[in-house]
Amino acid sequence: MLQQFAHLHPIFQALLATTFTWGMTAAGAAIVFGTGQASRKLLDWMLGFAAGVMIAASYWSLLAPAIEMSEASGVAGWIPAAIGFLLGGICLRLVDRILPHLHLGFPTSEAEGVKTSWHRSTLLVLAITLHNIPEGLAVGVAFGAVAADLPAATFAGAVALALGIGIQNFPEGIAVALPLHREGLSKLKSFWYGQLSGLVEIVAGVIGAAVVIYAQPILPYALAFAAGAMIFVVVEEVIPEAQRGNNTDLATMGTMLGFTVMMVLDVALG
Repeated sequence: MLQQFAHLHPIFQALLATTFTWGMTAAGAAIVFGTGQASRKLLDWMLGFAAGVMIAASYWSLLAPAIEMSEASGVAGWIPAAIGFLLGGICLRLVDRILPHLHLGFPTSEAEGVKTSWHRSTLLVLAITLHNIPEGLAVGVAFGAVAADLPAATFAGAVALALGIGIQNFPEGIAVALPLHREGLSKLKSFWYGQLSGLVEIVAGVIGAAVVIYAQPILPYALAFAAGAMIFVVVEEVIPEAQRGNNTDLATMGTMLGFTVMMVLDVALG
């Protein structure tokens, strides 16, 4: 089956891969039907794990290939990597300032973005949606990069990235749906909003793949852009949320484990 997948068009590969990552989010969110509660320790550990996966993916699956591609084309490797990385962070910062959203565990008064009267649950889902945009973009760009036929971009590496993002999306789905249920939403609505936040990955993935396929010169910049966007989300959102419940050691060990899992996946498969 993997060989058949390898022969599909890269945009369709990105579509299927991000559908998988969304499915893992939905599977995690479905846990809400079995229980209505989750300990703060578990949520903090899961957030830490997600942060570790995203940090490792940013380097092993995105920045390192961007540097290799640049050097192979005769350009100093650090130039596209640095420019793309910073642009990714700046872009997410602008979206962060504009899009109304509320991080899990924060009071409504601490909602970010433009002022709005939207319901608290909507703001919570938008925060996770913002989180998922760079993840989908990263997967899409990785599969699009394979179409460039450069040694630094491998099909196995793109698959490893999709697997890593999918693995961390499962606990992420749990970390979204259970707090929403605790906020007073029904189990069905909590599941619906939990899986809905992952749909943006499919859109971002297809766009990312299409852009790099039809504009290959920007490929190293696109890879670095996705890395910068993910690191921004990790530092600005995921790690602070994981540390908010005073389970700092547990969250940190989750980050270490997540980083290790993603590193092993990328090096072993890529």
